[in-house]
Amino acid sequence: MKGVILAGGLGTRLYPLTHVTNKHLLPVYNKPMIFYPIETLVKAGIDQVLIVTSGPHVGHFLGILKNGKEFGLKHLEYAYQEKPDGGIADALSLAESFADNDSLAVILGDNTTDADISDSVKSFKEGALIFIKEVRDPKRFGVAVFNKNDPQKIIAIEEKPKEPKSKFAVTGLYFYDNEVFKIIKNLKPSQRGELEISDVNNEYIRKGKLRWAKLDGYWSDAGTFKSLYSASEYWARRDR
Repeated sequence: MKGVILAGGLGTRLYPLTHVTNKHLLPVYNKPMIFYPIETLVKAGIDQVLIVTSGPHVGHFLGILKNGKEFGLKHLEYAYQEKPDGGIADALSLAESFADNDSLAVILGDNTTDADISDSVKSFKEGALIFIKEVRDPKRFGVAVFNKNDPQKIIAIEEKPKEPKSKFAVTGLYFYDNEVFKIIKNLKPSQRGELEISDVNNEYIRKGKLRWAKLDGYWSDAGTFKSLYSASEYWARRDR
C-alpha cells in the first residue's frame, strides 16, 4: 500500500495566515501540520508517499520536506492540482500513475491523529475502508448515515448536512483499491462545483464494497482557527 496526502486548496478559512504559506505548513504545536499525516503513514509501515498540493506556495514544501528521508520515507513525490477548488476527489485523481495499480491510504494534510492504523493497512484487500469518529460538530464533515435496522451498516455519507443523522464524522483518512480512479472519472461536480470524496464513498457503498472502522485515539482536523488551536493544545499537553 502506498500513501497519498492531500494538501491542496487555498486555506481561505485561515486567512490571513495562509497569505504567508500553504495551510498544511502552518505550525501545530512544534512542527508543521503536514508532519502529522506523514508520521501517521510511516508508523503504519507506508514508505512511498505522494503529496498533492496547489496554490501559490507549493514551492515551500520542497524546502521543508525535501526528499522525505528524514521521516523514513523511501520515496516522496509531489503532484500539482491546477484547480485548488476542484475538490478532494479531483486532487486524488492525480495519484493514478503514482498508485501503479496498488491500493492507497489517503489522508488529508490537515488531519492530526495518534491512531495506529498499521493493522488496517496489513489487512486491507479491496474496496474502500473509511475511518469514522464521533464529533461534537458533525455539520462540518461528511457524516455517516447508519441503517436503522442494522446499526453496523453505513448506507450513505452526507456531505456537511444541516441536520446530521449521526454524530459520526468521516475522518480525512481513507483506504481505496485501484477502482477509485474509475469512480472519480465518472463523478459529476457537486452544487459546490467540486468532485466530492463523499460521492466516491457513496459509490463504493452502492457497489457493496465499503467497510468502516472507528478511529481509536485522538483525531482532529486543523483547518479552522479553533481546530488549529485545539490541535496544538492537545499535542503540547502530550509533550509535557
